Amino acid sequence: MVAGMVAGAVAAAVLATGGGGADGWADALGDGDLSSSVAVAAVADQYWMRAEARFAPPTAFIPSPAVTYEQELVPAASWISVEQRVDGRGTTVTARVRGLKPGHAYGVHVHQNPCGASPEAAGGHYQHLQDPVQPSKDPAYANPDNEVWLDFTAGADGSGAASAHHLWGFRPGGAGSVVLHREPGGAGDRVACFTVPFGSAPGMPMEQPTA
Repeated sequence: MVAGMVAGAVAAAVLATGGGGADGWADALGDGDLSSSVAVAAVADQYWMRAEARFAPPTAFIPSPAVTYEQELVPAASWISVEQRVDGRGTTVTARVRGLKPGHAYGVHVHQNPCGASPEAAGGHYQHLQDPVQPSKDPAYANPDNEVWLDFTAGADGSGAASAHHLWGFRPGGAGSVVLHREPGGAGDRVACFTVPFGSAPGMPMEQPTA
């Protein structure tokens, strides 16, 4: 049954584009060709996901999974994609953006919940070892090794990218979005949010380590 479900997920990704798998899907889609899209593929102990969208304000007539709360830094119609790859070497998350404020340094983290009309809807940072005190401010927990940090500085054309790699995987349902902050580091005002369907592969260590 599980094998059938996994095969179905791969087939769905291939049929969506007529391509030859996850990489073919990404190549066929191209950066920013659609307003929003998601593709997922899973085979054995591997998992791949790519989501992309154009930012819109919370009050937009047509809602978007990418929400901007400050259009000076994240203009409406600017673009974001997030890719997750899981295999025997761990989990890699990559974020790419276009159309942001040139030269601005953004803090970017994976958060616990999906985005909402309020910046606070995304909850706190996803943490592999969860801080018992929330909101988490203890650097023993709030750090790039225990969380997923994707800080970047937008180039002259407003584009940017960052990747983070960890040996652990996300707990099912534990990670729901990527949040852009006004400044790099562990905290800061939330200027935009992108709801992302993070997943995991069978066999990946997702349990919390001992403190």
